[in-house]
Order: sequence, then C-alpha cells, then structure tokens
Amino acid sequence: MKILIKYFDPDIVPVEKIAKGDWIDLRSAEDIEMKAGSFHLIRLGVGMILPEGYEAHVAPRSSTFKNFGIIQTNSPGIIDNSYSGDADEWRMPAYALRDTVIHKNDRICQFRIVEKQPTVEFETVQHLNDASRGGFGSTGVQ
Repeated sequence: MKILIKYFDPDIVPVEKIAKGDWIDLRSAEDIEMKAGSFHLIRLGVGMILPEGYEAHVAPRSSTFKNFGIIQTNSPGIIDNSYSGDADEWRMPAYALRDTVIHKNDRICQFRIVEKQPTVEFETVQHLNDASRGGFGSTGVQ
C-alpha cells in the first residue's frame, strides 16, 4: 500500500514504519510552550493522500501524557482520505494539564491506517441475545 506524503517543514524527521508495533509515530513540527489549561492545534508537519477506502486514526503515544502533560481533545482523531489538499497539514488538538514545552521533532502522537466502515443497515428488534454481561464496563464478574 502506497501513501503519498508531503512534508510542510524540511527539518521534520521523515515518517517511517518501525518493525515493532502497528502504529506510526508523528512529531511536532513546531516548538510550543503551553500553560496548564491551554489548548493548541499542534502542527505535525505532514499531509498525506491515503488510499481510497481508508482513513487514519490518530491517538497520543502511550508516553505523551507522562512526558508532556497533554491530552488529545478528540481522541482518537480521524483523518479521512478527502483531507488531502495541498494545504491540509495534519494537526493534533492538545490540551495541557500542566505547564509544558514541546520541541520540534518530539514524538507526540501516532497513527494507523484503517479500512473505512462498510455501509451498514440497522434493523429494529424487540430482543437481543439472551445472556447479558451485567452492566456497563463489566464482564459480569463481581
């Protein structure tokens, strides 16, 4: 599968698929100082043309909160293949829970390519399966 990628900053470390893991890291394309309680759309320095029928799911890296004290406000973020214009730079909407500094090329989020949901049809029924799991967030084990 080929993905066409544009770099909006010549100093950004190129995106690469690593051997371990199914997600691909993305980096900040700017130096940012964020105060606790502030919001910023962090430039990621890339834009892509995704294959037809696919979309990108963007989420923070597992170390992002520990290292930077930020959370992604629309986690996960979804980028569909129509967001592929020449000026469509990917960004991470971030909210700071503590004062922090993020430097250009810091790895702050990750993405994976996912096949779009197929067309579905809903049918209303009076009953579902006979066995219930026992409540929201429960496996039924007490």
